[in-house]
Amino acid sequence: MSEAKTHSVNLSPSDYIIIGGTGDLALRKIFPALFWRYLDGQVTSEYRIAAASRREIGSDEFATKLRPFCEDALADGHASEADWQGFLALITILTLDAKSGDGADQLTDFITARANADRPTIFYLAIAPSLFGDATRLLKSAGLVTPQARLVVEKPLGHDGASSRAINAELAEIFDETQIYRIDHYLGKETVQNLMALRFANVIFETQWNNSHIDHVQITVAETVGVDNRADYYDAYGAVRDMVQNHLLQLVCLVAMEPPSFFNADQVRDEKLRVLRAIRPIEAEDIVCGQYQEYATALGHQSNTETFVAMKLAVDNWRWAGVPFYIRTGKKLARRASEIVITFKQRPHDIFQRNGGGDIDSPPNRLIIRLQPREGLRLQLISKEPGPGGMRLFPSELNLSFDDTFDSRLPDAYERLLMDTARGNQTLFMRRDEVFAAWDIIDPVIKMIRDRAPELYRSGTMGPADNLLGDDGREWVDPHED
Repeated sequence: MSEAKTHSVNLSPSDYIIIGGTGDLALRKIFPALFWRYLDGQVTSEYRIAAASRREIGSDEFATKLRPFCEDALADGHASEADWQGFLALITILTLDAKSGDGADQLTDFITARANADRPTIFYLAIAPSLFGDATRLLKSAGLVTPQARLVVEKPLGHDGASSRAINAELAEIFDETQIYRIDHYLGKETVQNLMALRFANVIFETQWNNSHIDHVQITVAETVGVDNRADYYDAYGAVRDMVQNHLLQLVCLVAMEPPSFFNADQVRDEKLRVLRAIRPIEAEDIVCGQYQEYATALGHQSNTETFVAMKLAVDNWRWAGVPFYIRTGKKLARRASEIVITFKQRPHDIFQRNGGGDIDSPPNRLIIRLQPREGLRLQLISKEPGPGGMRLFPSELNLSFDDTFDSRLPDAYERLLMDTARGNQTLFMRRDEVFAAWDIIDPVIKMIRDRAPELYRSGTMGPADNLLGDDGREWVDPHED
């Protein structure tokens, strides 16, 4: 096997059962993540992986479909052909219809062939949420819901609060909450986790992390692509449901949460829940919706679905009173990037102004946390310009690029989250009450914008939300070009 590329913790062997194992999610995300963990030595020959598919498919056809999504590992020398064949040998193809139950005997035989009390069995539902209830009832009727069983589910967990509660109630009938892992892949990103380390392991930042020192927070998740082949799905959901209800609100929680007493799953999630419950109901004037001009053509008809949304949030607690959180996300924007920008307040007095070196209007200090691409941290400061001739100040930057700093490859978010399911660590997964609290924020927003025609914007711009900050005397910090 190729030389390990990262420092990894060995885990006890597990069984991964991917229900929907030949679908887009499984092929693009789940199996490539498991392949990288195999290359790094965390997934060993003691693991068993099953791709459970409603359609019968041979192992050769499956390998042919999967290989393009693993080609980056094979092409750049991380993996050899022997590695690829070794990984494929771990995978068993099963035929299973989650709705009718056809093929349940195959699944039962596969699991019980090597079952023991300590071996986790991880059921990943890479299928439509409308089938979650059928799939979990099938697992129960087959006697596969044991204390060591774990269930992984993907968003969208509902179309609104009511449907989310219905889906989660179906899951709760079969699995205990401690066994359910609700994936939000943003929480598995290296920089998102580093945000917690930055705050809670460094007193220099945590002491400044409040309304005495921070002016405002911006969170941008920008995509350059359009809806492409997801047009029908996207038109039913839109940017608010697809991105804000989960990804962006989770990022708000990680920025705004109080320090937990200990770094464990329930304490971290308790603090995130407190943030969600502290977010003030969002007013209509604090929401901007947009739609890129070619969307109706891609969809085939006119629609009020938003492909861009920006909001101004207020967190009503002692730490954040008076500090606005501006969030935005959209498709067909100028660049692909996800960033959190913490803008600090201006210095109260400029001691350099009288001798011509200072400028009270110079840029404020900012901490910029880049989630993708090229994960890293940038701290924007004011420094003295080098050379003689007095105290001339200019903006400068401390840059921690993870790609440049760390020799090893950074694991993908799905790799980390899948290994956390094996170790039984729920810290980076959403708890049921978090999901409900997020919908309580978003449901009124959806009602407000339902009949509002979104503002059209040109592809390749950053969307139509300049006035959201401009009216407050602020401006968006656009992501850097790489």
